[in-house]
Amino acid sequence: MPPINLAIVGVGKIARDQHLPSIAGNPDLQLVAAASRNGAVEGIPNFLTIEAMLDAVPFIDAVSLCMPPQFRYDAAYKAICAGKHVFLEKPPGATLSEVADLEALAIENGVSLFASWHSRYAAAVEAAKSFLASTNIQSVHVVWKEDVRHWHPNQDWIWQAGGLGVFDPGINALSIITHILPTSIFLRNATLEFPENRHAPIAADLNFTNSDNISVHAEFDWRQIGEQTWDIIAETSAGKMVLAEGGSKLTIDHTVVPVSSETEYAALYRQFARLIKNGESDVDLAPLRHVADSFMLGKRVFVAAFHD
Repeated sequence: MPPINLAIVGVGKIARDQHLPSIAGNPDLQLVAAASRNGAVEGIPNFLTIEAMLDAVPFIDAVSLCMPPQFRYDAAYKAICAGKHVFLEKPPGATLSEVADLEALAIENGVSLFASWHSRYAAAVEAAKSFLASTNIQSVHVVWKEDVRHWHPNQDWIWQAGGLGVFDPGINALSIITHILPTSIFLRNATLEFPENRHAPIAADLNFTNSDNISVHAEFDWRQIGEQTWDIIAETSAGKMVLAEGGSKLTIDHTVVPVSSETEYAALYRQFARLIKNGESDVDLAPLRHVADSFMLGKRVFVAAFHD
């Protein structure tokens, strides 16, 4: 089978750091075009808009969308209506309604839609999921703290409505939790801290339970200085499980568990190619639903102004 002709829209930091190397390393994919207002990819045709790209390069099979979530729906709508398979960076959209509409549109047009959650493909996540399915969980504590100045310098869109604020990284933790826990969890209460000069939260404290009343406590913060923290700790009947460094390392009862060496985005693009070949879609909205619930139930607390 010939490679899938793939185009990328939004040539920014995440595209250059993760998407382009992963596409280049996948023999099932061939990058044939790019569209971006502020970037370009050498060696292929580049366009300012997705409309111009789709008109000029009709043999595109699939499109990977890497722009901010507030602008993703319109691009995905155009690509799906043009008969292209679509890869959505996380979060898959600014609202649940947008993504639900894209899912229905993909079915109608007979194309694959992939709502990617890259942290689910971290090296140790599947091993953690298998362990938790084999034991009794007593409690879970999520600590996801990083420095927004380092990871998102001068990116104003993340502070705007729809940009999600601290939930931009926090949704990575939620994507792992909703994958590795054997039962669904439900938000019971939350506190969201909003800088007085921003429209999105800089920190969040979330409390969930499941049907067995197991506590899941999540702390998200964008003001972390020094070492960054992306850990999920579960107390279980078989000992403490620590899924550390964003899901890349796992210890169970102080014993290190061997994990896969495949990188997250390489695994994502392998999954996207598989979905296209099998005529399937993968659109799990559980992480985004928890973000929506947090804004619905969360107590808003205003804190000092934040400046990059």
